Amino acid sequence: MSYAEDVSRHRRLAVLRHLAEVPEYVSNASILQDVLARLGLPLSFDALVTELSWLREQGFVECDPGAAFIVVTGTRRGVDLARGLSSHPGVQRPRPRI
Repeated sequence: MSYAEDVSRHRRLAVLRHLAEVPEYVSNASILQDVLARLGLPLSFDALVTELSWLREQGFVECDPGAAFIVVTGTRRGVDLARGLSSHPGVQRPRPRI
């Protein structure tokens, strides 16, 4: 696995973790971009839209990547991944919290 693939897997987990922690599992792309930057995982808006599209295709989030203002909602499958209750090879598995 390449460094870029590892970073993508971590970014996807970070997005899902954020959504799992906010009210109604809803955020927007601008906030997600800021959250990722604070976690040391900065990316362009276009790259974020690509990641959101991938997460949507897998059924982990709901959003309209082509909208002028992108609202993202975590799905049950996405929240389960964020909490470590399931796994997917394209998303970093969360480490246990101690």
